[in-house]
Amino acid sequence: MAAALGLLAAAGPAAGPARPWGWPAPPGTRLLGQSCRRPAGPRAGPEPGSGGLPEGVEYIPTRKKGKNPMKPVGVAWAIGLPSGIILFLLAKREVDKNRLEQLKIRRQMMEANQGEYSLYARTRLGYLFYQRQVKKARERYPHGHSAPQPCLFPGVKILPIPVLSNNYSYLVIDTGSGQAAVIDPSDPLAVQAAIEEEGVILEAIFCTHKHWDHSGGNAALRQRHSSCKVYGSALDAIPELTNPLVDREKVSVGCLTFKALATPGHTVGHMVYVLDGGPFGGPPCLFSGDLLFLAGCGRLFEGSPETMLASLDVAVGLGEDTLLWPGHEYALECLTFASLLELDNPALEQKLRWATQQRQEKRSTCPSTLGEEQTYNPFLRTHRPELQAALGLRRGGGEHPDAFRARVLKEVRRRKDLYKAT
Repeated sequence: MAAALGLLAAAGPAAGPARPWGWPAPPGTRLLGQSCRRPAGPRAGPEPGSGGLPEGVEYIPTRKKGKNPMKPVGVAWAIGLPSGIILFLLAKREVDKNRLEQLKIRRQMMEANQGEYSLYARTRLGYLFYQRQVKKARERYPHGHSAPQPCLFPGVKILPIPVLSNNYSYLVIDTGSGQAAVIDPSDPLAVQAAIEEEGVILEAIFCTHKHWDHSGGNAALRQRHSSCKVYGSALDAIPELTNPLVDREKVSVGCLTFKALATPGHTVGHMVYVLDGGPFGGPPCLFSGDLLFLAGCGRLFEGSPETMLASLDVAVGLGEDTLLWPGHEYALECLTFASLLELDNPALEQKLRWATQQRQEKRSTCPSTLGEEQTYNPFLRTHRPELQAALGLRRGGGEHPDAFRARVLKEVRRRKDLYKAT
């Protein structure tokens, strides 16, 4: 816009009232392209591309690099138009240029993110970056990014441990025996401090996936607790893995029973862990890692929309009363994004107000329930006509319902990636 206004200013003030649309320019008017003065002398005829200009009106060709030097651009096309229309055309061109530039930047950011992911997940640089993350988070959040809120049932205690800038590890304790398991120990010092404060014995580490912000503390904790076993999928390169698990395999820690569920999509070997609450008179507890967040889901780094949809369906199948313990504190960001998709969703509006208050007080937003999530989480609402309409998507003739839902999920994920990138 500034460039357009500058170009108008350079042309100087109008010599009189604006001419109506299509009126010829007065004799002596010069049409400006970029620059260059026409050499003196008679003209053999109209300039190519000048469109047969009236006598006394001189066409000055553009010298814009890489363009046709005889193609009229900018003000040269606007001579004879009212000044308001000139300004509109120039402003529109500037806006279009800005939009194209923004789209280019977004695409470059997404491509850069993919390159960064490869470095993070597959090279030593990822571990060095993780160590830097840990150091900065310890300095910035000496007591954690959120105030932990323990959850108690008869015989079991779940203690969220805020680590890094937005991760959660979880210490799950069998209060009868004092045995405990930890899910995704990102920062070993924070986890060890919780173990010592609770006075428990660490028997197991359950790792949802290989990313350093979920597995970076495995080695240090194993070194300190030599009898501790590390569980996870053999399909992910999980540090210090001692006991590979397969889908639906169960593990006992004291009186606690965890079931591993294969949920690929974020990574090939992503797993979630479900604590059976039945023996304690409580609901099932889902430790979801980067599969599912409050109002969100993980990025599809190593899977397709169809794969992620199937994994999310596995989680939903656990039941509406299941407590969701996610791997990150993303609630406010995810709810805000969801509110841009569904403008008239009372459950979403209420949850967003609540989460805003929680985060203003630096309090955790977990757990939620899977029943709640299905009322406002767009990644669990791919079957809802209101979300499909908001995205402008319709099921094709003969298209399988799950194929259409995967297409809806892909579009929601695409928009969320762009939302995060801006």
